[in-house]
Parts: sequence; C-alpha cells; structure tokens
Amino acid sequence: MADTLEFNEIYQEVKGSMNDGRLRLSRQGVIFKNSKTGKVDNIQASELAEGIWRRVALGHGLKLLTKNGHVYKYDGFRESEFDKLSEFFKSHYRLELAEKDLCVKGWNWGTVKFGGQLLSFDIGEQPVFEIPLSNVSQCTTGKNEVTLEFHQNDDAEVSLMEVRFYVPPTQEDGVDPVEAFAQNVLSKADVIQATGDAICIFRELQCLTPRGRYDIRIYPTFLHLHGKTFDYKIPYTTVLRLFLLPHKDQRQMFFVISLDPPIKQGQTRYHFLILLFSKDEDISLTLNMNEDEVEKRFEGRLTKNMSGSLYEMVSRVMKALVNRKITVPGNFQGHSGAQCITCSYKASSGLLYPLERGFIYVHKPPVHIRFDEISFVNFARGTTTTRSFDFEIETKQGTQYTFSSIEREEYGKLFDFVNAKKLNIKNRGHKESMPQSYDEYADSDEDQHDAYLERMKEEGKIREENADDSSDESGEETDESFNPGEEDEDVAEEFDSEVSASSDGGSDREEKRKPAKKAKIVKERKPRKKPSESKKGKDPNAPKRPMSAYMLWLNASREKIKSDHPGISITDLSKKAGELWKGMSKEKKEEWDRKAEDAKRDYEKAMKEYSEGGKSESSKKEKSKKKKQQQQQGKGKAERKAPPSKALAKSPAKQLGESFKSKEFVSSEESSGDNKKEDSEEEEIASTPPSLEDSASGSD
Repeated sequence: MADTLEFNEIYQEVKGSMNDGRLRLSRQGVIFKNSKTGKVDNIQASELAEGIWRRVALGHGLKLLTKNGHVYKYDGFRESEFDKLSEFFKSHYRLELAEKDLCVKGWNWGTVKFGGQLLSFDIGEQPVFEIPLSNVSQCTTGKNEVTLEFHQNDDAEVSLMEVRFYVPPTQEDGVDPVEAFAQNVLSKADVIQATGDAICIFRELQCLTPRGRYDIRIYPTFLHLHGKTFDYKIPYTTVLRLFLLPHKDQRQMFFVISLDPPIKQGQTRYHFLILLFSKDEDISLTLNMNEDEVEKRFEGRLTKNMSGSLYEMVSRVMKALVNRKITVPGNFQGHSGAQCITCSYKASSGLLYPLERGFIYVHKPPVHIRFDEISFVNFARGTTTTRSFDFEIETKQGTQYTFSSIEREEYGKLFDFVNAKKLNIKNRGHKESMPQSYDEYADSDEDQHDAYLERMKEEGKIREENADDSSDESGEETDESFNPGEEDEDVAEEFDSEVSASSDGGSDREEKRKPAKKAKIVKERKPRKKPSESKKGKDPNAPKRPMSAYMLWLNASREKIKSDHPGISITDLSKKAGELWKGMSKEKKEEWDRKAEDAKRDYEKAMKEYSEGGKSESSKKEKSKKKKQQQQQGKGKAERKAPPSKALAKSPAKQLGESFKSKEFVSSEESSGDNKKEDSEEEEIASTPPSLEDSASGSD
C-alpha cells in the first residue's frame, strides 16, 4: 500500500465556486493546493471525523468532516478510484469511507439539519442540498419565513443570491421556530457586524488601491476601512498574503494585502489593498485591551503599548491578527542597488519585485505571479528603443504578462535571478532549458552560467560587423554631425542649389549661378561641398570589404545545415547557425579567424592599389561619358528649335525671339568646354534658314 496518493485536476468547492488544484493524501493528513491562488489547505489526520463518497455533477466527490465542525468538499474523482481511496482511509486514517448519494426526487419540503458549518436540507435520510453557512451574508426573518442572502461569487457567471425557507408554526409555547432557525444560521454565518470597540485605529492612511485616505479600524475578526466616500469591511479569513516592500527611493514603504475574494466597489474588484507609508513617520500605539487579554490572545506577538515606525506598527498588528507571514524581497538587487526594477505594465509605470517564490508588481494594476504557476519567461528586445528590453511571463493557464521599458543594465541581474530560480527561459529553446525544480509546494535555488547573455553578446558583435560592411560598401562616405544652431545656412544652400549637382559640370554651373544671389555670397563655405561630391554612386571597381570569420564559416556551412534540417526557414537557419558557432571548439574557430585575417590583408592591399590609380581612371571615364550625353542633348535642342522657313519669312521678329537663347542656356553650353562651343556654333549656322540670314545682314 502506497504511503501517499496524488490526484490532479481535482476541484474544491469553496464559497460556491469550484477551484481546481492538486490533492495529496499522506499518512500525516490531506493537503490541497489551489492552482489559482496557491493557497494550501492542510487537514491533519487526527482531525478527520468522517469521510463520505458520493456522486456529483463532476463525476464523483469526496466530503471530509473534521472534529471541529469544518467541511471540505473535493470533486472530480473517477468511479474506479473509490476502492483505492477506501482502502487508504482504512489503513491510514482508521475511517470507513461511506457511500451516500444525494436525493434527486425534486421535493421541496423536508427537514433542516445544522451540523458544523453546514445547513443540510434532507428528505428522509438522504440530503437534497447543503449550504455552507460561511457563504451567508445576511439573514432576515418574517412571520413564518427565513431569508438567507449570500456573498456574490465573482468567478461564476451565475450566482445564487437568496434562498427562502418556510417554517411552519409549532404548538410549543415559548419557542419561536423562526427565531431558532435564524439564530442557528447567524451563529455560523459570515455576517460582519461592527459591535464593540475596535482594538486600535490608524488615522488617515494613504491607500493606493482603492485610492484615497482611510481610517483603518482593527476589530477582532475583521478590518474596517472608513473613507470619505466608501467603507469596506474585510474579514481576516479573506486575507491571503501580506507583503512589505521598500520603495526604490528608499524613503517609502508599500504594505500590500492580498484578498480572496476581493473587495467590491460597484463593478470594480480590488484583489489587493496597497498602503503607502513614509519611513520617517512614527507612532505610539495603545491597544484597547488589558494586558492579560493581549498576552492571552497574541501570546507575546503584541503588547498593550507599542511605538515605532507607522508601517512597522501596521504590519505587526496585521500579522498578529491574520496569523500569516509577511513576505519581503529576497536576495535580489538590481543595477542601482534597489530590490526592485522600474518597468511598465500595460499603460502605467511601476515597480517589479522579484521575491523568493514569485514576482509582484505594484501598483497599477497590482499583479502577483507565483513561480509554480509560471510556464516560461522570455527576454525580448524593446519595441521602441534598444536602451531597454521587455520581460514576458506566461503562466500554465495561458495568461501572458509583459513588463516593458526595463533598462538594459538590469538584464544581467534579472537573468541571473531567473536562472537561479530555475524558471524555463523561452529564448534558450527546449533542449537547453533547465528542468523546473518546483514540486507542488516548494522551490529551490541554484546558480548557473549565463548562457543567454553570452549568446546575445555574440549576436550583437555579428550585427555590428554587418552594419560596418553595409556602411563601407555604400560609397565610403563619412557622416558629419548635424548641429542645428550652427549649420542652418549651409543646410539651406545644400537644399537650394546643390541638390541637383551630380557631376563636375553641374557644380561649375552652380558656382556661376551663386553670384546672382547675394545672400549666398555672405558666407562661402567651400568645405561644405563635400556632401554633393559624396552623392556620386559607388564605384563598382572598388574592392569589397572582407567578411568576418563567422560569415566565412556560415557561407561554407549553409548548405550542410540545410541538408541536415530539410525545410528549415531562414530565421531558424540563422538561429541554428548561431548555436553551432557558439558550440564550436576554440581550435576550429581559430582556423576561420586565420582565413578572415588573410582576407583582411588582401582587402587592404587591393584598397591601396585602388586608391593610387584605379579610382582616378574610373572617374575620368564617368566625366567623358557625361560630356557626350550633354553634347547629344544640345544637338536635340537645336534641331527642335528650328522652325519652318515660311513662318520665319512672315514674322522675322518672332523668328529672332525663337532663336534667341538666354544667358543660362549659353553659359551651360560654354561650361562643357571650347570644343563643344565650336560645335554648337556650327550647328546653329547650318540650321538657320536663308531668310533669317538676309534679315540679319540687313540689320547690320
């Protein structure tokens, strides 16, 4: 017989909602861990009083009753598991697992029985339904009627809010059956009544969620927040966790109270109560109890008179009343020495605290993520700038959280922390990801080499080399810094006159045009003509830059990688190549480094030869080619401007106007050289009709 039994996908009925989780039965007792909240219910074996097996909506269920009256219900078992459970209860708990089915007759009259925390409505010996009295929020009575109102269940689409019982009158004198029914309900119901005096009161505390300043009255069983607009009553049974977190400025403290179920304000639900304190604020506190009562109730955790920092007093009182530990940040320290990281979640900026067993983000909206519910984390590049990165978390339920705008200096610290907690990192892939060390109830620490950081550095070097290659091959031009205040006039010149200059002839033409604009003569900055010269296309005869050792290896190995991984995409091929290069031995890398050095020497030698002779020859060829193009354009213009002889004879003035050429046209023709000028004069004489020559001679 096994010492433990474990069941996955088991549902616990709590306050009308079904919470899934894991159930473990051992010799010591029964443990159930809620998958959603992480809350653990531990029932000692000595406390078990009865076990009932019955058929329910989700298959079969197990109902456990304890000696102090508490009831626990677990659903989701298979029928075949009854024998295994029954034998386990007999051998380890000395209990008979009784089979008791619910009555399904559909009758609406029967007998009400109160047992522990349950109200059971029975027909004969079979129960029809059961109501946990802790779900009751209000109980009102009528003439022969009792009405029960329930807390709203936020996790369910439809919630039962009210049940009415008709109680027939009895002949017994002095006993009102309606009042007796109501008193039995109220004795176990979760009805908050602010009766008596508060143990202590904290005035005007700053609350971030819900926002405002509240007086906090501490009662024995609940917490009362009294504000100018809203009041909240929080039972201590709904407090799940307590956190005390230092602000990044080291002058303030957050005190966070996790609630389940949350407090409600209209349709808004507050799962966290966040208080903000200044470290410099002190208080002297006196409890509204005598010393014997304080000693008996709190067993030395509190004293009647206390003094100290306000946040210490509040956290100390809450810890004693709620009886839960206060979680503080662990060993994590960021780049600035703080125990948190500045980041953004959704639309708001806040602080992310890496804890020993999870992450918590404050404050808007507050988020708490436990390590045991994390499927994997991911380090992603920032979407807007390279100075930051994003930290993504995906839970086992498929929920994604993205914390963005984290400074890149925090990357190393955060990666080491995630690595030590053995969380799966998506970027590393499944083969390199570390097995998750969490069992259902614990975690461990172990530090490992930062492999991902080394990979990111290697990829960064490759990107820089590729960027250098592309910038050098695009004309070997040097960028000058742009100073808006100093170079405004030069920028204007560049856009006005030099934007169309693409050859030496064009630049000479612009120099002749400049004296016409006096504003441009005031400051002549000849060195600024470099950008216009640099706009020439790159020389195809120029030597190309040598490739790095990695690129040489990649070109040689690309086909082999494709054959080893058929159908691999370009992106996956690059990732795979990076992994292979990273895992290559030092000796093999040195071989490719030598090849890269040889290629670099060949490039330097070729560049030297090119700068001495090759570059000047190629530029001369380009100039002669452009001169021929300009000559052809001049011939085409002269031919298009020659009109028919009849039109010229009728209107000699118009003919003269059409053959007239502007100063710019003449200067542009002259700028191409003396030979071009003589050719253009011959073309004009040849193309002029006789009538035009006669009129010209007459005028002389």
